[in-house]
Amino acid sequence: MKILVCGNPLVSKDSAALKAAKDLKKMLPGVDFEEFDSVEELRDEEINILDVVEGLKKPKVIKNLDEVKIGKIYSTHDFDLGQSLKLMKKLGMVKDVTIFGVPEKIDKNIIKQLAALIKSSLPSKNA
Repeated sequence: MKILVCGNPLVSKDSAALKAAKDLKKMLPGVDFEEFDSVEELRDEEINILDVVEGLKKPKVIKNLDEVKIGKIYSTHDFDLGQSLKLMKKLGMVKDVTIFGVPEKIDKNIIKQLAALIKSSLPSKNA
């Protein structure tokens, strides 16, 4: 399984997924964590993403893009991953998207919970 990791290491509230991926790589050797920051790279039937989700207290798996809340778009700076994924799905550019939502603040317990969520999502032959 490949999981694309989003985030900005320069913004503390947006870097939790990047930090978590470092620990998760050690805990889940069969999973390939790959950093990305360009939606143009997203061309696949099944996409797995590790990203910070504002307002979460614990990790969450999101499979339905309707659960992703988007704000008003006033300029291209307001166009984020959620809007991009919804548009790409509507255009048929991606089929299935799984987002492993990471809270803004993480600790060892959050990392363990993320590992369990990801492990439960692995195909049974690799679990």
